[in-house]
Amino acid sequence: MTGHHHTDLPHATAHVDASGIATLTITNAKSVNVLSTPVITDLTTALTALADREDLRALVLRGTGDKAFVAGADIHEMAGLDPSSAQVFIDRLRRLCEAVRLFPVPVICRIPGWVLGGGLELAVACDMRISSDTARFGMPEVAVGIPSVIHAALMPRLIGAARASWLMLTGESVNARTALSWGLVDETAPLEELDARVDEHTARFASFGPKVLRQQKRLLREWEGQTVAEAVTASVAEFGAAFTTGEPQGYMRTFLERTR
Repeated sequence: MTGHHHTDLPHATAHVDASGIATLTITNAKSVNVLSTPVITDLTTALTALADREDLRALVLRGTGDKAFVAGADIHEMAGLDPSSAQVFIDRLRRLCEAVRLFPVPVICRIPGWVLGGGLELAVACDMRISSDTARFGMPEVAVGIPSVIHAALMPRLIGAARASWLMLTGESVNARTALSWGLVDETAPLEELDARVDEHTARFASFGPKVLRQQKRLLREWEGQTVAEAVTASVAEFGAAFTTGEPQGYMRTFLERTR
């Protein structure tokens, strides 16, 4: 930790509404939500606490303000690292991104403006990314002498090897239209409509059975480490297990009554 960013103010604030939608906001992290060690630590602590809540249906991850989601890891702090402390720093960021990737319910990333480097790694660890139509996306690490690592490894699978190579080797950023066409972001909207679009998705998640959402999220992660044949075979038992929760019976009955 550097003295540069020391503050007693919290770097993460969490709010859960009555429908089980949690919002985790990066706070007191400069105007572009920079990821310093204190910020990373507070966010990871908050995520761990939220993950234990049985009432959650979805999580919205956002920064403060509309200038950026996260404009990257803290260069002031990284400039003072050595080989050993660099590994400690990046492993903390790895744990934060993993806490998001393995969070038990769907995570929506709200991207109003810039999202760069470690911020984009955090964003791709989320299940959905919704951005303003003026957002910018980039992996500029090579320009400051470091490779893109940890959850940058998700990008070839997400957007294709050629596009991931271009982002990480050139260090250049792309606009929201390009990010949407690549599949780097799932949806774009004018900035003034961004929160309404996020709310529409969270309302949809809140309308689903909470157990099936958790089951589907877990399956998506498990499939990443399985062959297609393994995933297909294991899914048979998962389908049966869904009927132990009562959710299929209740939701299907409602659907049939509505369509009579």
